[in-house]
Amino acid sequence: MRISELAAVSEVPVATIKYYLREQLLPEGERTSATQASYGDAHVSRLRVIRALLTAGVSIAETRNVVAALDSPPAGPYDLLGVAHTAVTPRPSGPVDTTRALELYERLGGIEAQCDPGLLGGLAGALDTLERAGFTVPPAVLDRYVDAARSIAEAEIDGIPADSPELAVQYIVLGTVLTEPLILALRRAAQQVVSSERFAGTELPPSESS
Repeated sequence: MRISELAAVSEVPVATIKYYLREQLLPEGERTSATQASYGDAHVSRLRVIRALLTAGVSIAETRNVVAALDSPPAGPYDLLGVAHTAVTPRPSGPVDTTRALELYERLGGIEAQCDPGLLGGLAGALDTLERAGFTVPPAVLDRYVDAARSIAEAEIDGIPADSPELAVQYIVLGTVLTEPLILALRRAAQQVVSSERFAGTELPPSESS
């Protein structure tokens, strides 16, 4: 199909497709002439991936790294996870103390020597943001966070397809990147459900200033 047909099928404007081509997010089509190229179903699928990643807030540069990993995957699942984590883990704006982050990592069962510095820095940055806001997560709640994170990770890793390297790559990279908004949305929905079950019909106590 021509680029105009690709745009119609994928619902991505021609100008945007050309931008993705320039940014090396989308592979070139098969040249049929000096000014024409033919595109196939693989380009439609790749456009869906690109749009999903960008919609999820992944930068152009990191999206390029993710699609490169889909085309030429690293040796194993552990390295693929590194690509996915790099794409979605916010980097702290400056130096941060990673002591507490490392404690949480070890509570998950991790070993310091195996921890990716970027991942540890992202965790430290998240903790630093809480501290700057003057908010302390209650210890019992933090315990549940750790337990839930470990449980989710075990289920996800157990679900890696074993019969197809291509599907394994997509599952690990896209599953890691694209399911984070779903996890957050489920958390908010669960908060609403539990709150309605426990606090329906009750009111907050008056503030001291009232």
